Amino acid sequence: MSNTPQITDSHCHLDFPDFEGQLDQIVANAAEAGVTRMVTICTRLRNEPTVRAIAETHAQVFYAAGTHPMSAADEPMATVDELISLSAHPKFVGIGETGLDYHYTADSAEVQKQSLRIHIEAAQRTGLPLIIHARAADDDMARILAEEHRNAPYFCVMHCFSSTAELAKAALDLGFYLSMSGIAAFPKSQELRDIFASAPVDRILVETDAPYLAPPPYRGKRNEPAYTAHTARKGAEVFGMDYADFAAQTQANFDRLFTKAATYKAAA
Repeated sequence: MSNTPQITDSHCHLDFPDFEGQLDQIVANAAEAGVTRMVTICTRLRNEPTVRAIAETHAQVFYAAGTHPMSAADEPMATVDELISLSAHPKFVGIGETGLDYHYTADSAEVQKQSLRIHIEAAQRTGLPLIIHARAADDDMARILAEEHRNAPYFCVMHCFSSTAELAKAALDLGFYLSMSGIAAFPKSQELRDIFASAPVDRILVETDAPYLAPPPYRGKRNEPAYTAHTARKGAEVFGMDYADFAAQTQANFDRLFTKAATYKAAA
């Protein structure tokens, strides 16, 4: 394992029922594959204590919290102060996921926009990176991200990026990052791979979004952080790089964006 290039699963959901009672094995599997860090994402703030406990229990796990856009209409509206308060935890490293999803939940678009702006303000005030989910909402997404960035700069990753080249350019022009999920490794995702290939390699992260979107050869099965390595190997191909070099690049990118995770030191 010591010779396996190290990578980070920048986005997974270890509190989901798919992993119940199995987290020790899941973390061990990840380490075997070279996935030495994971960021587990809380998508409903009422679940934050459970997600926090996972990060506290496992040295390799960090966490972020926010209200997922598809839940925005069903959950109490987050407040900036609430998110800032949560960010005081030493292993809380990002704001979100938040964003806009008009594919399934277009009827709650206005609530989603309000929630998104609250999360952006929390990112602006804490300096922590914003974690964005965007689906079928590219125009509104690009406009709001740019408007708020003009108000006050912030840092951001477009998680599980699978949108248009136009949204990719809008995000990259703001200095944001794009994260590759298993979708980028699907055989029919050449158009998406081309979008990634045109991006600066120092702005790329890798993730699973586990338990969803397992890359080949596990497509259709439950995803887990260990499988980040399969997506990262496809990423190395996309950028024409040796796997070890691409892994090292994504590690540097993660450390630059998620500075709190990069500098974390466990209490003695």
